[in-house]
Amino acid sequence: MIAFNKYYNQFNILSISLVVISLFLLTFKGLNFGIDFKGGTLIELRSTDSKINVSSLRDNLNSMNLGDVSVKNFGNETDFLIKFEINNNKNIIEEIKSNLDKSFGNTFDFRRVENVGPKVSAELLKSGVIAIAVALTLMLIYIWIRFEWQFSLGAILALFHDVLVTLGLFSLLGLEINLSIIAAVLTIVGYSMNDTVVIFDRVRENLRKYSDIKIYDLTNISINETLSRTLITSITTLLALLSIFFFGGEILKGFSLAMIFGVIFGTYSSIYIANTVLVRLRVSQKTVLREDESN
Repeated sequence: MIAFNKYYNQFNILSISLVVISLFLLTFKGLNFGIDFKGGTLIELRSTDSKINVSSLRDNLNSMNLGDVSVKNFGNETDFLIKFEINNNKNIIEEIKSNLDKSFGNTFDFRRVENVGPKVSAELLKSGVIAIAVALTLMLIYIWIRFEWQFSLGAILALFHDVLVTLGLFSLLGLEINLSIIAAVLTIVGYSMNDTVVIFDRVRENLRKYSDIKIYDLTNISINETLSRTLITSITTLLALLSIFFFGGEILKGFSLAMIFGVIFGTYSSIYIANTVLVRLRVSQKTVLREDESN
C-alpha cells in the first residue's frame, strides 16, 4: 500500500504555491486571448510553392501594419494559418492578396477567411466565463446533495485548483486561449469531478465499514483501493490526448495540451486536495450516520 497520506502537508503547500503563482500570472500577465475573444481576422492559405515558409510569410505581412500577426503551419508545410488584429479597412483581404502576389507570385489559394468583431468576441468571452461558473456551481450542488457539505467543499476546491493552475500554465507559456480551450476547461471539470467522486464513494463506504479507523488513514486506504481504476483511466486518456497533440495538427494542439494538463492536475487534486479537505475537517463515521438518517 502506498502511503499517500504521509505527503498531504507537502503537496498542500505545493498546491497553494501553484494557485498563488497562477493568480499572480493571471492578474499581472493575463491570458493570450485568440481571435475568438479579442476580435480579428483569420485566413487559411495554401501555397503551391514549397519554398515559402512561415518566416518569409510573417515578414511580408508585418510590413503591412496589420497589428499583432500570427502565422503558423496548418496541416502540411504548404498550408498556413494567419491571424491578425481586426482592421477597419474593408478591402484588407484584397490588399493582402495583392501584396502576396507581388512578393511571391500567384502561388496562394485563400481557402478560408473569418472575421470576428469586438462585440461578438466580448459576448463569446462572457459566455465562456458564465459556462465555467455554471459548471462549477452545478458540480457543487450535485456533490452537496450526494454527499455531505465537507465532501462538496473538497470537490469544489479541487476543481478550482485544476482550472486555475491550467489557466496559469497557459498564461506562463503564452498559449492562445480560444473557444476550444473553454471546451477543454469544461471537460477538465467533468473529468476531475468524476475521479473525485469515485474516491469519495469509497471513502463513504469505508466510513460505514471501519468504525475504528480515523479519516487520515481511511482516505489513504480508499485512494489505494481505487488506484488501479484511477491509473487505467488517466493513462488511457493521456495516450489518446498525446496522440492528438503530436498528430492532430496545429489546430488541436491547444485543446489537447489543456486536456493533458487537466488530466494530470485532476488526478493529482482528487488525491491530494479533495481528500485532504476531509482530513482537515475531521470527517468521521458520524458524518455518514447523519447522512443516512436524513435519507
